[in-house]
Amino acid sequence: MSRKEKLLSRLLSRPKDFTYNEIKALLILLGYKEDNVGKTSGSAVRFINDKNHIIRIHKPHPDNIVKSYIIKMVIEELLKEGFINE
Repeated sequence: MSRKEKLLSRLLSRPKDFTYNEIKALLILLGYKEDNVGKTSGSAVRFINDKNHIIRIHKPHPDNIVKSYIIKMVIEELLKEGFINE
């Protein structure tokens, strides 16, 4: 099982301890690039793929654990783009 498959499987299980670093790694493996929206973007981050599909999320702080609504939104976006079938 590849790293991408492991991360996708973990994401789809909707764990309570999924980290921002794991989401970032997964999206990069799926062809997205991380883009901070300017110097004053703060925790706002967007991921853009070559089809100009954008996934916007906020970096969690002070912890690295993402909220459950972010996991749900990322799953919905990946379903919409055809990266996963549920």
